[in-house]
Amino acid sequence: MKIQRTKNNNKIASIVQDPDCKIELVHSGEDFFSRMLDLINSAKVEIHLQTYIFMNDSTGILLAEALKKSASRGVSVYLLLDRFGSSLPDVFIRDLISNGIHFRFFAPYFSINSIYFGRRLHHKILLVDGCRAIVGGINIADKYRGNMDSRAWLDYAVQFDGSAAAALESLCRNIFYHQKSVRKHRSLFFQLNGSSIRTLQNDWLRKQNDISNMYLRNIRKAKSDIIIVGSYFIPGRKLTKALIRRAKMGVKVKLILAGVSDVPLIKRATSFLYKLFLRNSIELYEWNDSVLHGKAAVIDQHWSTIGSFNLNHLSSYASIEMNVEIESRDFSLHFSKHLEEVILNCERIFSSDFQIKRTVFSMFLDWLCYRIVRVASIIITYMPQKRLFVRKRRKSWKHFIID
Repeated sequence: MKIQRTKNNNKIASIVQDPDCKIELVHSGEDFFSRMLDLINSAKVEIHLQTYIFMNDSTGILLAEALKKSASRGVSVYLLLDRFGSSLPDVFIRDLISNGIHFRFFAPYFSINSIYFGRRLHHKILLVDGCRAIVGGINIADKYRGNMDSRAWLDYAVQFDGSAAAALESLCRNIFYHQKSVRKHRSLFFQLNGSSIRTLQNDWLRKQNDISNMYLRNIRKAKSDIIIVGSYFIPGRKLTKALIRRAKMGVKVKLILAGVSDVPLIKRATSFLYKLFLRNSIELYEWNDSVLHGKAAVIDQHWSTIGSFNLNHLSSYASIEMNVEIESRDFSLHFSKHLEEVILNCERIFSSDFQIKRTVFSMFLDWLCYRIVRVASIIITYMPQKRLFVRKRRKSWKHFIID
């Protein structure tokens, strides 16, 4: 492994040469969960699993049993779940702890000084033995796994190993052990056979906006095509303008959006933006075969990103997110071809048909939902920073945030 320094966007960045690093696209459904079980069952030293949703259903129980078996073999197992996303019964949690699993919830709803509705642990990371990892947007629940009667929610993750996975170890430990002073994730480029990969965190409250900046920077540089998979897609003004500007310059922009959503309010809010996108030659496709939960993009068939980051206000300014950025012609071509196959199974939204279907009432409802979502997102976002009690700083106590 060789480390070198290079200038990147007027900053000095580290590039780690690691020819042994491998990276693979992971699909929701059995592909994702079989990979997770394989990693957990093969663990020898340590497992970190951090996720937003962990359900007490057949899939959650299956993963919990695998984690308990690993703990019984002497593997140190650390399970960190978001308090809001994972509503587990006490008996389930006590069973995990009694079987040797180190368990913690991230962020109670309330603390003595703050309200924590907006600041959520939204990333999804499995790290095994500090050298193998899966990062993406897929939660632990039956709906992401699917069965004979219902198709898995459409989502993606990335599996990789080597130095790129090892870089996550300090982040997982720091978040689990509550070490705020060293929690910021250091982003490194890991090069493998002419390609590069890096893990990026978005934690605006701690002044880390890597994923937001990454999306904006690469969209602005796009030369030929942009494909975005966007669940809960309500982009901010800067990103919306960047997409429209590239489309006007001849870049083919395709958005794969939710035709079926688990949050109808957000689906309506996204529909409010359709007219703007269609008017500016942006192609819209709705996935109707299952709920669309993916958060990913491919640009110019060379650059890709997959992770937990939604293109909306909450992901940009409230939640803790993790994405993998991949600069690889082979990986991006493979992912791009897959997304083109997804598009073939989508319903394309044409401007003429869209206008015919819309009534005055539906337009008003879309506008109202958009405004509600925007206002609610802003309120929820800034709650974590709003103190319930204003006190003067004194030498005898420290001003802190509990999460």
